Amino acid sequence: MMHVGREFFHQSESERVKHYSADTKKTTRLSTSFNVSKEKVSNWRDFLRLHCYPIEDFIDEWPSTPVSFREVTAEYATSVRALVLTLLEAISESLGLVKDRISNTLGKHGQHMAINYYPPCPQPELTYGLPGHKDANLITVLLQDEVSGLQVFKDGKWIAVNPVPNTFIVNLGDQMQVISNDKYKSVLHRAVVNSDKERISIPTFYCPSEDAMIGPAQELVNEEEASHAIYRNFTYAEYFEKFWDTAFATESCINSFKASTA
Repeated sequence: MMHVGREFFHQSESERVKHYSADTKKTTRLSTSFNVSKEKVSNWRDFLRLHCYPIEDFIDEWPSTPVSFREVTAEYATSVRALVLTLLEAISESLGLVKDRISNTLGKHGQHMAINYYPPCPQPELTYGLPGHKDANLITVLLQDEVSGLQVFKDGKWIAVNPVPNTFIVNLGDQMQVISNDKYKSVLHRAVVNSDKERISIPTFYCPSEDAMIGPAQELVNEEEASHAIYRNFTYAEYFEKFWDTAFATESCINSFKASTA
């Protein structure tokens, strides 16, 4: 997957730009930075975003070059979905829930990926590939190349998550924090850029369908034991609209969905 992602961004600009769109609702699009309509400072990143579940609904709009792009991407997306479903069963059981509890909350399910391209940056101290943010979705599986760039915020400081060959990084997003009623936390992370090396990262985002109703699992709420619902119920579409209304999904975004008693 990393190979075809790199090949795509090494194509000519005239070939790549065929897929460019500033419409955040477009299901296949090439763009730059993160949210150019809201940002005051642009990020040092180009990306190709692809919706990929169910694959048959989207594969015909994916890039047809490189020639192996659709075949390789479809196989990769299918394999990552199988991994995510296994992870969701394990997370459900870790919360004391039946193993299909979280999966059943997601409606029809949604899955999309971004192929992030961070070119060498002449002044990396002046920008980020992506500034600090939390993912709006449920769970993210990240594939990264051998170039370091990912950092997570822990104990008051940014810590590099250096690449380990043949491994994935798994991030939990805001929807998991809500469903678990804060037992799991979404991860604050960012990407820094390099002065002399390009970097490719491929996050796959797994999320509820837009009409899915999200809220704390009732099995985790017990008013008699003061384990109240920290968040109100909302649709994923409602949350995602709020997410795109800001430059990034930070604490202020998820806090706006807290229950009035929280």
